[in-house]
Amino acid sequence: MASVATVMVDTSGRMVIPSKLRQELGIEGGGELVVAMENGRMQLYSKAAGRQAARQAVRKLVPAGTSLAAELSAERRIEAEREDR
Repeated sequence: MASVATVMVDTSGRMVIPSKLRQELGIEGGGELVVAMENGRMQLYSKAAGRQAARQAVRKLVPAGTSLAAELSAERRIEAEREDR
């Protein structure tokens, strides 16, 4: 189940994230979070969680065993050969 907490926002727009949630996010004082707005909801997540989500999205689109770097290198070699002609 998702963790839920109520936080107060002060007059400067600052809010304090409860320690339990900070621990779950793996952030300490002075840490950075990514803030995303979607369908009227604010989502806070760590940069590490954002990178993990991006990796998972790519895995869904790229077949296992595929090297995108190798494909890019091959495409660039082909283009270079065309330009040399």
